[in-house]
Amino acid sequence: MSANSTLLDRIIFHPTLCEGWKHSMEGAAYHLAGCILLLGYMGGSGTFGSIYIFGFLVVGFLCYAVWGWLNACGLDIFTWNMLLVLICLLQLAHLVYQLRKDTFAEEFDLLYKQVCQPLQVPLQVYKEIVKCCEEQVVPLMNDETYAVEGKTSIDRLSFLLSGRIRVSQDGQFLHYIFPYQFLDSPEWESLRPSEEGTFQVTLTAETDCSFITWPRKKLYLLLAKERYIARLFSVLLGYDISEKLYAVNEKLFAKFGLRFDIRLPSIYHVLGPASSDTEVEKEPGECEEPPVSLSHSPAFVQTAPVAPCPVPLPAPPRKPRPDSDLSASGSLLKTSRLALTKGRAPLAPTQTPEL
Repeated sequence: MSANSTLLDRIIFHPTLCEGWKHSMEGAAYHLAGCILLLGYMGGSGTFGSIYIFGFLVVGFLCYAVWGWLNACGLDIFTWNMLLVLICLLQLAHLVYQLRKDTFAEEFDLLYKQVCQPLQVPLQVYKEIVKCCEEQVVPLMNDETYAVEGKTSIDRLSFLLSGRIRVSQDGQFLHYIFPYQFLDSPEWESLRPSEEGTFQVTLTAETDCSFITWPRKKLYLLLAKERYIARLFSVLLGYDISEKLYAVNEKLFAKFGLRFDIRLPSIYHVLGPASSDTEVEKEPGECEEPPVSLSHSPAFVQTAPVAPCPVPLPAPPRKPRPDSDLSASGSLLKTSRLALTKGRAPLAPTQTPEL
């Protein structure tokens, strides 16, 4: 304890001053090491920033070791700096291994930059998503069908990487699916995990396409296990369904000149056949008579001659409505709307949602 007090007293309270300063400068290796360490500590964060920092640290400590061996002639200086060089080399090897381990194929790397990186999805989370689809890219040739209406079962979820796919129902065109969009998001959201179903539309490739696909059961297990991935897929699927709804809405606006509000819950009934078409028309010879009030009628009433009922003109032929386009578009809207609202009970007029 006394020795420590003496050392503390010598360092802080009674420091030993240098009796003479060297007039000669240290070797070039010493000053070069200081400059290299300065550049090294200016590195950034992340994997590449760490590689930059430790790379400069290796060179800087190596210059200090050379200076201690040749100029200072101190075994302790040389030993400590060589030990620091070895530690930095081990850290560099670990970083390079991690960087090589996290390398994906070109398609998956571009997918991460286009979709996940803007949402600040961690790379480890993206690795779990890619692992679920077994890191396989499935090709789809021109004019090849991905799903057939009423036949193909809904047992997977796919994401288009390249090409263009045409969506149709009963031979009527609905909309296109472009790269970085889901192929079957409305069908996926319309079913519960325990339910089975088939496609209500036909998906045909118009060009050579490629996509990735997640098996349904495997993806459900991942979503149940990772809550962050479940929220991420919920956001992506909701945005994708809304894009498909607006695409159908723009098609209807371009055809009829009327822009429907897809937020209305009765949009499917608006797009369906009009109720007036199914009403029974009245006979052309019928004529409505005004009601006669019997209360407080006078004893003597002067009646005017009743005008004869006019002969009705023949009604012009009714133009048929293009129900095929509307019913096909309305079917997709109904499916997507049910997918968005499935499992949510409507609120009563006096009920407010809990935040």
